[in-house]
Amino acid sequence: MESPFEEHEGVIDVISGYTGGPEVDPSYEEVAAGNTGHFEAIQITYNPEKISYESLLDLFWRQIDPTDAGGSFVDRGPHYRSAIFYHNPQQKNQALSSKEKGDTSKRYEQPIVTEIKEAGPFYTAEDYHQDFYKKNPSHYQRYRSGSGRDRYLNEIWSDKAEKKPQQSDFKKPTKAELKEKLSAIQFRVTQGDGTEPPFENPYWNNKAEGIYVDIVSGEALFSSRDKFDSGTGWPSFTKAIDTEAVTQKKDKSLFMVRTEVRSKNADAHLGHLFDDGPAPTGLRYCINSASLRFIAKETLEQEGYEVFIKEFERE
Repeated sequence: MESPFEEHEGVIDVISGYTGGPEVDPSYEEVAAGNTGHFEAIQITYNPEKISYESLLDLFWRQIDPTDAGGSFVDRGPHYRSAIFYHNPQQKNQALSSKEKGDTSKRYEQPIVTEIKEAGPFYTAEDYHQDFYKKNPSHYQRYRSGSGRDRYLNEIWSDKAEKKPQQSDFKKPTKAELKEKLSAIQFRVTQGDGTEPPFENPYWNNKAEGIYVDIVSGEALFSSRDKFDSGTGWPSFTKAIDTEAVTQKKDKSLFMVRTEVRSKNADAHLGHLFDDGPAPTGLRYCINSASLRFIAKETLEQEGYEVFIKEFERE
């Protein structure tokens, strides 16, 4: 929960810790056992002249499933339940109003169970919990990708008219059909887990703005905003455009262990994931051009990917 808040102007500090229970200065092991009454929480210090408490509440709701009384996505147990801890009557009233607004929005199929509680002592978590997503980017990315969080949040918060064209109803063609549709190198890479030559592929040095989609399904995979020159001769990205659009599996070929990246819907081989990328993720998605089709920013609407136009309007 740290990363969504830390990137906003006006947020001074975000600390992971434990609160809500009677036990003094608990350890992670004690909290995780579920017997302390504490929640795993973050404490946010912010400048109200730059970001309002209401804005922080709005951001909070966009990170959780507030209808889950048993935990948070794959993390189960009472210490993973969602709650808002207020420090004064004004914050309490704003939190209650924000919760009521969510309940009456018809956004959720079940009632919101997030608790609104008066803040008590906050105990800072162990050092290895602080900024975990920065210290262990690959591990965090795999955890988040497999948690179902991003897919849920996209479904809940994306307007129906703006739903990403991620081809959820895509039916993969047969091998014979794919041989007809794809070039020889595209078929060998995507269906045979092959690798194209470095520096001899169309996108390794492509600097145009746009998105890269799965050559097989058309599923949006990567953005030029996250592309960088890795010096390897293959297109490289710091992250996927949507973590739910790609899957990962262990690859033991070539007498080494690597993390293979595949497209979610078409199950096409894309490339590999490494931990030697630049900030902010520290990741390098090393992808074959043959697995991709580039769609320039100027043609996104024409091609049916207008939802991604806003990707190029952000600072």
